[in-house]
Amino acid sequence: MTQTQREPDLSQWRTETREVTWALPGQGDFEALSKLDGLGQLQSIEQGLMPPPPVMSTIGMTHFHAERGTVTCGMRAETFHYNPLGGVHGGMISTLLDTAAGCSVHSTLAVGEGYTSLDLSVKFLRPVTVDSGLLACVGKVVSRGRRTALAEAQLFDENDRLLAHATSSCMIFGG
Repeated sequence: MTQTQREPDLSQWRTETREVTWALPGQGDFEALSKLDGLGQLQSIEQGLMPPPPVMSTIGMTHFHAERGTVTCGMRAETFHYNPLGGVHGGMISTLLDTAAGCSVHSTLAVGEGYTSLDLSVKFLRPVTVDSGLLACVGKVVSRGRRTALAEAQLFDENDRLLAHATSSCMIFGG
């Protein structure tokens, strides 16, 4: 038996609308980008020389900054991030943590190297709501070898309270 899913009728509810604009992937000077190390690639996005990934626009990620071995990013907690229970969805929190941890590894890559996440382990420590304000996420490399790296990320609210923590293992390839 198959069940068809229909669009929910929101006419009886108070609603809001959000428009999202993003740059399509694959634009910019990829030949020049391929000659940069990982930190240079991230800094070219930070400086507006390359477009940011669409996910940043989709969820409203801001305050992206990369240094070798560490990355910070942020997001203002908004109601469009909410789950059915009235808090920021764990997937939104995990996206911030994954970005900070993964990009901290990216910042250590040599020219010609790439990476992919192998896992992400998240611990949610406090509820996150619009009252949490501007969220700040800090990722850093804990250990970097030739083929694997371990990174961690921490998410803080506007009052510098720790909201969530993650660890990520990444596989490094190429080079």
